[in-house]
Amino acid sequence: MAGRKLSEIAKTIRSKNAGVDKITFDVIFPDRTSYELVRESGVLSRDAMCRIFGIDAARITDHVAFEPALAIKFTIARMVPSGSPGDADIFGAQQYGPLLDIEVPDGR
Repeated sequence: MAGRKLSEIAKTIRSKNAGVDKITFDVIFPDRTSYELVRESGVLSRDAMCRIFGIDAARITDHVAFEPALAIKFTIARMVPSGSPGDADIFGAQQYGPLLDIEVPDGR
């Protein structure tokens, strides 16, 4: 089954702080067709995020497909608060990398 990388489909893929204890991820699509393709594929499901980021499901505090914005959004609890010793990304802005190369089946 052929497919494309998520980074080739999405308009925006980003991560950022959601307070000092959480990082939120936004994957925003340019059109309804792209949004529905990715949503229905399951490549950004809660279980998929656990596998991709190597985290326990309990760390995902929110996960939503937000149709009005053509976006899939999820939030994870940080292991240490932002800016604490051992925090390698104070703004949470470098955490989206693993999402870029996700293969999305073409849906045929």
